[in-house]
Order: sequence, then structure tokens, then C-alpha cells
Amino acid sequence: MPTPPTPLPAAAPAPALIPFPELAPYAEGMLDVGDGHHVHWSVAGNPDGKPALVVHGGPGSGSSPGSRRLFDPERYRIVLFDQRGCGRSTPHASDPATDLSVNTTAHLVADMERLRRHLGIDRWLLFGGSWGATLILAYAETHPERVSEIVLASVTTTRRSETDWLYGGVRRFFPEAYERFRAGAGSGAGDGGDGGEGGDRAEDLIRAYAALLDHPDPAVRERAAADWCAWEDAVLSGENMGTPYTDRIDAARLGFVRICAHYFAHGAFLDEGVLIRDAHRLAGIPGVLVHGRFDMAGPLNTAWELARAWPDAELHVVEGAGHLGGDETLAHLMTALARFATTTADAATAHPGPHPPE
Repeated sequence: MPTPPTPLPAAAPAPALIPFPELAPYAEGMLDVGDGHHVHWSVAGNPDGKPALVVHGGPGSGSSPGSRRLFDPERYRIVLFDQRGCGRSTPHASDPATDLSVNTTAHLVADMERLRRHLGIDRWLLFGGSWGATLILAYAETHPERVSEIVLASVTTTRRSETDWLYGGVRRFFPEAYERFRAGAGSGAGDGGDGGEGGDRAEDLIRAYAALLDHPDPAVRERAAADWCAWEDAVLSGENMGTPYTDRIDAARLGFVRICAHYFAHGAFLDEGVLIRDAHRLAGIPGVLVHGRFDMAGPLNTAWELARAWPDAELHVVEGAGHLGGDETLAHLMTALARFATTTADAATAHPGPHPPE
């Protein structure tokens, strides 16, 4: 049996760190990834620095320029991209005519690899959280030879058991909000399951929302997106960080919810448990996992199980933090990125600019 991981640090919190100043990209573009999709990418920092890819959450949230501030711009070549259907990538999922059948985890992994080749990068550090952690693990287990290090926050693997919890089991803490969420899905949507103990009722609820996001009436789509985001905010309400999901507006909100429902209704297009089962493929890749003890959206057990299966990973459990983290979570992430920045061998093999369009 694998040795159980030791949560780090044992007692003292990480020292406070200040994010770097805002940073504009020095290069950006649209990459044709096939299927009629073009993925927006940008690069900032040192053109000769250590390559790092920021993988955003959601799915469907789009990249955040603020994530660059965690990286030393003198040491890192920081790559951001918008996954299919969101951010500045086209076509946008907010349009119900946009075909989501060519938007799956396998497609996103292939897009990441195409972007790596396009930018002339040999190996890169991968950084992200929540859904970004799922996609990073899927990519790294497919292309481990292309990954130098991994830094993850709010670890998820998007197993059906995890989505059963988020759209079912956690309702026992927020019954009134859940009643509104379920009502928004309409009749025949199921009651949200029992938090991962079997059944497909949470999946039924998610599929009902997916159907509403494809409805021809814009008002129906907008109402469904609002109801979904209200539920997501309710789950995170104990973190006292506002309403980050409801704050999304117009196309950003519609595209986000449509992509989320699409992925979660299909188990993220992954075999159940495959990312933890195949974590042995990450052997030799240093990793840092940072997870809040009281993450209601994604309980700690997923990060714990991943750390058991990936001996090269360090697990830092942040007491008192939730899914959105806080100062201590940020400090752990920046500390890891500062440590990995000193490994410069990968930067020397990278080309200073993108390849010609493929």
C-alpha cells in the first residue's frame, strides 16, 4: 500500500507573499485547432524564461490576466490560453449554434499539445486549479515527457462522484438554495443524488440544465444560467468572497454554464477515477498540491487520494480555507513557483517565439 501523504506544513502558516505587478503580454494570437475552433493564447514575461502554462478553471471560465502575477516575470515565460468555446476563443459557447460535440477533455488536451508545438516549447510547468487541475492531470498523464513540474490548487479530477457531491450531496448544507436550484431545472430532473454513493440523479439534474442552455428562447437560457450560478455561489457562500459566479455577465455567464453542464453531464469525458488510477504516469514530475480544509465545492479527499498515488507530489492542506483559497493558499502557490523557477534547463531548450502557423 502506498505511504499516506503528509500534509504540509504541519503547523505554521506560509509567510505572506505579494503578487508581482500586472503584466501585459508581449505576444498573442489565435491558433487554429481544427473543428472550426480557434484558441486564443498570449505570452508574457521573459521570452527566454522557464515556460509555464496557466490552465484556467470552469470548465469555460476563460483565462485571467491576474494569474500572471504569481510568476516572477524575470524568470518565467508565462503562457495563457482560453479553452475551446470561452474567453476570446471562437466560436463562443454562449451561442447555442456552437457545436459542443467537439469540445471534450481529449480535444482540450490535443489543443494544449498543439499550442506547445506552436510556441516552440519543449517542456513546460503546468499551473491551475479546480477544473484546471483536472485538465492538467489529463494532459500530463498523456504527455508526461512534456511536463517539467505541476502546481495545483483546489484539486479536482471531475469524477462523477465529485460532481454528484457538488450538485447533490452538498445540498444538505444548503437545502433552501438547493431547492431553488432544482426547481430551476424543471420537472423530471432528479433530486441530486446522494453525494457519490451511486445513482445518476445529479447527472439527470445537470442534463436538464444542459438542455435549458440549448433552448431556442434566450430568456430560458439566461434564467437557467442565472439559477446555476446562484447555486455555485451558495456552495461557496461560507468563504465570504462575494458572488464570483453570479458576477459573470452576458456571454461569459452563458458560455460558462453551457460548457460546465456539457462536461459534467458526461463525466468530463473521462473513465471514472482514471486520473488518480493513472497517476503513476506522473512519476518523476515534481508536484505541489494546495487545498483548503473546508473546500465545500471540492472536498479534500480528492487531493489526498491523488497525493497517495503520486509520490512526487507534496500536499499542503490550508486550515480554514475553502475552494477560493486566500492569503495562505496564495503564499503556498507562489512559494512553489519561486522554487521551480530555479530549474532553468527547460528554458534553454525553448524557442524565443511561436512557430509559423500550422
